[in-house]
Amino acid sequence: MSPVKIAVMGAGLIGRRHAAHVMAEPGAALSAIIDPAPAGKAFAEEIGVAWYPAFDALPAGEKPDGVIVATPNQLHVANGLEMVAARLPMLVEKPIADGVEAARQLVHAAEAADAPLLVGHHRRHNPMIRKAREAIDAGRLGRILTLNGQFWLVKPEDYFDVDWRRQAGAGPVLINLIHDIDLFRYLCGEITGVQALSSNAVRGNPAEETAVALLRFANGALGTVSASDTVVSPWSWELTTGENPAYPRQDQSCYQIGGTHGSLTIPALELWSHPDKRGWWEPLRRERIPFTPEDPLQAQIRHFCAVIRGEEEPLVSGREGLATLSVIAAVKQAARSGRLVEIAAEPAPARASA
Repeated sequence: MSPVKIAVMGAGLIGRRHAAHVMAEPGAALSAIIDPAPAGKAFAEEIGVAWYPAFDALPAGEKPDGVIVATPNQLHVANGLEMVAARLPMLVEKPIADGVEAARQLVHAAEAADAPLLVGHHRRHNPMIRKAREAIDAGRLGRILTLNGQFWLVKPEDYFDVDWRRQAGAGPVLINLIHDIDLFRYLCGEITGVQALSSNAVRGNPAEETAVALLRFANGALGTVSASDTVVSPWSWELTTGENPAYPRQDQSCYQIGGTHGSLTIPALELWSHPDKRGWWEPLRRERIPFTPEDPLQAQIRHFCAVIRGEEEPLVSGREGLATLSVIAAVKQAARSGRLVEIAAEPAPARASA
């Protein structure tokens, strides 16, 4: 079986990581870097692949089998629509778009053209998360009642030397919390209502620094989540999972999920339950659910190749990316208004007439 030819559009930090994972995947071949910047061309030359300044500059005979869109957020929809026009499978980095309406436009266009659309919420591909989902689906926690999540860390001051990182929309809600919200949806179901507060009390930039949200799930569960890029702490996905070796790993948890028959910590996958009778005076049993670690970005590339070959359906479809972005938009709206924001379910895609 010949390797799947994948082009990477956007040679920024995440685009370069995608390129490395494509090159490391036995079933894939990196066919091109697409980026108008001189740095993009230099990167392509450095790793020895073809470079093009734009998608429409690719020769007809060099069309890839799929494209990873890792351009700035505001370009995701325009670049994605190029893939739709070419009827090419695409993996669009998160967030799927910089706004819900734009995301909806891309999702509907991809569905109408039958062009596979995946969204880069790569944490779903982590084997640890899959094991957590299996435990929840198997009923080992009983009925899920509540969850708590934290994203607490400090971004260094020079991170904010880049102007856009100080502006509205560049705070931890859209940049970081979107990952956590996506996992909460994947593990515990759809979120139907949000209340939230946010603050920029330390730096005073237009971007928020801290946000706290209450989440209501369709199954009746309630959740709390807080995010801050101004707090010294070990409690975040980045610092607890070891997913990215750039962060010093800490032996702590970032999520706790509680049900009528047990509670689960993430990332350690410690399952707490009563061995016999349930009750606050009864002994608790702690069990660690085993899993084999794997780089979720690498697993995501392998999955993308399988989708391109028609072997699998997208784990994180365009509709999944749209639903997660809708929750993030609701968090921001609730923080601005101080009111509960209801989240309506997206209508099912229209069926083509026979």
